[in-house]
Amino acid sequence: MRIFELTSEVLLPRPRGEVFPFFADAGNLERLTPPWLRFRVLTPGPVEMRRSAVIDYRLRLRGVPVRWRSEITAWEPPFRFVDEQRHGPYRLWIHEHRFDERAGGTLASDRVPNQTVMAAGAWPPRKDETGRGAGSHPAFMVGYRTLRVSPGAPADPRGASVMETVDLVVVGGGVV
Repeated sequence: MRIFELTSEVLLPRPRGEVFPFFADAGNLERLTPPWLRFRVLTPGPVEMRRSAVIDYRLRLRGVPVRWRSEITAWEPPFRFVDEQRHGPYRLWIHEHRFDERAGGTLASDRVPNQTVMAAGAWPPRKDETGRGAGSHPAFMVGYRTLRVSPGAPADPRGASVMETVDLVVVGGGVV
């Protein structure tokens, strides 16, 4: 099966010392994931983030309940961290989060090589093999997360704003 790579970047007008902890806090994942996926962190919090930390989640993909386990395989605060799926809906999921200082703030970027398990039935076939337009497709989930921290983003369903006064530079979510 084909390996896809998702990329996303957003310039946040805050210092890296503030941005990194926000994204490294597993508790914020629920606020950054589309609400219709019913994403929940199952690991009791607060999660101690470090290399080899394991985090369990629950979500719904197209209405089907799914458990997901990831392991932090790289932990380099405040520059980057990597989470890799150990159990879940993908054959491959390696999510690298990078935080680079730029004029005016911090460039937060995501790189996610991934491979779905469509052949195993995790997603029914779409009109094309990328599943574009699917609300539970990885490109949509990463794009949603990026937009949640962009200008004018609405408060999350629980009423808390995600991050305030941010500037979106580039949003790229797609397949390579």
